[in-house]
This record gives sequence, structure tokens and C-alpha cells, in this order.
Amino acid sequence: MSKNKNVTFAWAVKNIIWPRRKTLFIGLLLILVSRPAGLVLPAATKYLLDDAVPNKDFGMLQLIFVVILISLIIQAVSSFLLTRILSVEAQFLISELRVKVQKKILSLPINFFDNNKSGALVSRIMTDVEGVRNLVGTGLVQLIGGSITSILALVLLLNISPAMTLFTLVPLGLFAFIAMKAFGRIRPIFKERGKLNAEVTGRLTETLNGVRVIKGFNAEASENRTFEAGARSLFENVKSSLTATAFVTSAGTFLIGFASAGILAMGGYYMMEEKLTSGELISFISLLAFMIAPIVQMSNIGSQLTEAFAGLDRTEEIMKMDPEDMAESRPIVLEKVDGDIVFDKVSFAYENDKEVLHEISFNAPRGSVTALVGSSGSGKSTTASLAATFLTPKSGLITVDGHNISKVNLSSFRKHLGVVLQDDFLFEGTIRENILFPRPDASEEELLAAVKGAYVNEFTDRFEEGLETVIGERGVKLSGGQKQRISIARALLANPKVIILDEATSNLDTESETFIQKSLDGLMQDRTTFVIAHRLSTIRKANQILVIEDGQIVERGTHDALIAKEGRYFELYTYQSRI
Repeated sequence: MSKNKNVTFAWAVKNIIWPRRKTLFIGLLLILVSRPAGLVLPAATKYLLDDAVPNKDFGMLQLIFVVILISLIIQAVSSFLLTRILSVEAQFLISELRVKVQKKILSLPINFFDNNKSGALVSRIMTDVEGVRNLVGTGLVQLIGGSITSILALVLLLNISPAMTLFTLVPLGLFAFIAMKAFGRIRPIFKERGKLNAEVTGRLTETLNGVRVIKGFNAEASENRTFEAGARSLFENVKSSLTATAFVTSAGTFLIGFASAGILAMGGYYMMEEKLTSGELISFISLLAFMIAPIVQMSNIGSQLTEAFAGLDRTEEIMKMDPEDMAESRPIVLEKVDGDIVFDKVSFAYENDKEVLHEISFNAPRGSVTALVGSSGSGKSTTASLAATFLTPKSGLITVDGHNISKVNLSSFRKHLGVVLQDDFLFEGTIRENILFPRPDASEEELLAAVKGAYVNEFTDRFEEGLETVIGERGVKLSGGQKQRISIARALLANPKVIILDEATSNLDTESETFIQKSLDGLMQDRTTFVIAHRLSTIRKANQILVIEDGQIVERGTHDALIAKEGRYFELYTYQSRI
């Protein structure tokens, strides 16, 4: 645990604190001005009671008043500047870190997203980084400033009474020891809270996105129980941290109260022995408050810093992950893509001991259509995902235009890639914005050509707002066929060389399928296309059909050749024809 703590602290210093050293230095200078100015009032009390009042020295009284007033003004101005500068910088840092974490997460491989809920990732981006405000904001500087204030007050206290000062250090030292131990226990609790919060947020996001399914199956009660269990776990975690912080606070209250009571007794005794004046005792008590207050404040700041480091633990985990498109491992940058794709004895496994593809080999020449057919779970989507570079083969070789695809810069390949899925994702916004997504700077002529090519205008012409129609979250206001045509228009506008069509015509009515098949014919023209189709009638014109079962290609050929062979494809086709 200590090793991890040191690593995170070093990472925080290098990436967060050191780049902002100038701002923090200004903050420290303001602290060095503010805190000594705050000590003027209690220090001046001694001269007021022991010198000015007994001697009726009105000149000294005026001087003390003016000095105190100036010190209060200095303290107020420096405190305002301190909070203003550091708080703004802290919020800017939070914004900057969120952007960096989001950028990092988007650079990670597809399997990372397969293993993490979207809501949990939102929590990693939005919540985990918030604690850094206590590093760059007033927290860290106040911790240092509090230490300075305590040291200055300690020097003044020792000057008044070394014996009483040493007496107060014993309970304060014990309090510091308890606080250090407590923060060591709290940090993993805070880290676990981040995970729990991400899980609860993730499930809640899924619930809200799937509300139609939930209501359709009358499953509200089940979802309520699931969320309640998550909220309960989060509560138990918070309760653990509150118990620890409450113990620190109570221990601090008792020990500081004990020190104060002891000082009153000792001070009273010394005054009876005429070893201490009333001014010195009041000044000592005031300065003692100035020494103790930062220590108590530091315990609160310590809790905040502990929470900050717990969040940074999780942020650091993300930032240290390897992106999928590393220049060192993918040095080949494609200037252009023709679309010749070759699979040579390619195997793949999602888990080490469960291979889903077994040494499959085939050629997909430029401009050809390769249809992938087989039972559910046979490996069709995995094959298409490998061609799209969403996955990396366990063994074997995939080449694009003769280049090893695992060595190719992903960005240079994917800008020539288009994907149309069965349940393709549409963003909240207008139809125009969704079609323009791959090329926001496309001309109006290019946009309209894509709209007509995908027959989107067939339904947008009936809409009052046309292409400016707002479609709602995930296109909820459109039919399945309309969403598919927008997805195809988006792919047409991208003008890719390689197309992945994953069951793009399944579960559609006959009219929608007719329009979509026409638009797909236009999309596939002169492009290397991989089609995953449950409706075998839609792939009769494919250049080659690969029948995949249990991760192996059991048949290959054209529609007519496979029908004549009367093998597995013939079985699937005749079964669907009867249906």
C-alpha cells in the first residue's frame, strides 16, 4: 500500500503540482503574508493589557489599534487573492484533467469498453478527478500555510512560557499520530468508494437507457432492488469513512480540550506565583488557538487530500494504460487504401483458454463482397471485427494491401473504414448532424448526395423540419428502417474503401428492407465489403460466401455454387425459405 501511495504522490507531483509551481508559489507567498498578519492581534493583546492600559498610554493604544487594523486589511486582501487565484486554477485543472482522461479512454482498445460499463467510465472521467482541487486549490497551500502558522505561533508561545508550551505539545502530538493512522485506513475506503460510485452510476445509466425494456417486462421492482443494493453498499462505505473521521474529530476535541484545561490551571498557578501576567496568559491562550486551529484544519485538509489521492489512484490507472494505436508498435502509415484484405491462418480468443476462431484463411480482394454466414456465436462478428481492426488476432496474419494490419497505424486505416451495424448508434441531435458526423466539413452537395444515395430523403421530405429534425437520444423518434438509412448515409458520406455491414437488414419490414437494400447496393459499389447477414436472400450477389461454424470456415463459394453443393449453406437457405 505504501508503495502505491508513493507512486501516486510522485505522479501527482510530476503531472499536477510541478507544472503549476508558479501559481502555487504565488499562493505560498500570499500565505506567508496572510498568516503572520493574522498573528498580530493575539500578539498585541499582551502589550495592550500589560503596557498601554496600566500606564494609560493613549499613544500606544492608538498605535496598537492602527497596527491591528493594517494587519486585518492585509490578511483580508491576501486571503481573497489566495482563494481567487488557487480556486480558479483548481477548477481549470479539473476541466483539463477530465479532457485528458476522456481522450485517454477513447484511445483504449474496444475490449476495454466491453469490460467496463459506460456509466462507470463517465464516473471515472467526471468524479475521480475532482479531488485534485485540494492539491492545486487552497487545500495543499493551506496545509503548508497552517504548518507555517503553527510554527510561528509555537515560537511566540515558547517565548511566553516554555513549560506551558511543552505541556500542550504532548496531546497535540498524540492527536497528530491518531490522525495519521486514521488517514492511512481511510484512503483505501475512499478508493473503494470511487469503484462503488462508478458501479452504481453505470447501472443507473443502463437502467435509464433501457427504460423501455424495463417497463415492457414490468421489471421496475427488480431494477429498484438492484439500485437499492448499490446505494446501500455506497452508504456502508461512506459510513466507514465517517466513523474514522468522527473518531479523529472527537479525539482532537478531547485532547485539545485537555490541553486548554491544563493551560488554564498552569496559567492560574503561574499568575498566583507572579511568574505570569494576565496579558501574557490571555496572549498565550489566543496564540494557542492560532497554533491549534491550523492543526485541526490540517486534519480536515488531510482527509480531503486522502480522498484526492484515492481518486488519483484510479485516474493514474487509466492514464498509464497503453492506447491501441501506439506509434512504436504500429509504425506503418497508409497514405491510401485499396482494400485488398487477406486472412492467413487467423485465430482469436476473448479468453486465453477459449478460442473462438481457429486458423481461418480467405482473401477479400478490393471491391469484392464477402458474406459471413453461420449459426449464432459461430464467429461471424469476430471475423468482421478483426477486419475492422477492433480486435487483434491471437495468431496468424491479416494484411491490408500487403501490410500486416497489426503494424498499421489505426487512424490511417480507419479513415478509410465504414461501419453499418444492425443497431447502429445515432447521436442526439438533428438528422443532418448525424449524417455529417464522419465529415463535419463536407459540402452541401456531398451531404445531399449521401442523403439521396441512402434514400433518407424518402422520409425526411415528409418531415416538417426535414434534415433539421431532432431525432432524440439514440434516434428514439425514428423507426428502425429510418435509423438504418441514416447510418448508411453516414457511411456513404465518409466514402470509405472498406465497409463492415453487420446484419444491416435484419428485423426490418419489407418496405424498409427494399429501400435499405437499394442504398446498400450503392454503398458497396467498388468497396471491399464484409456482410454479416441472417437473411440469406440479401447476399445472393456476394462474390464469396463464407460459412463459419464453431470458429472455422466449413464452406466457401458463390450462392449458386453452395446451393448446388447442398451442404450447410443449402440447409440454412432452404430452412429460411420455408419460413
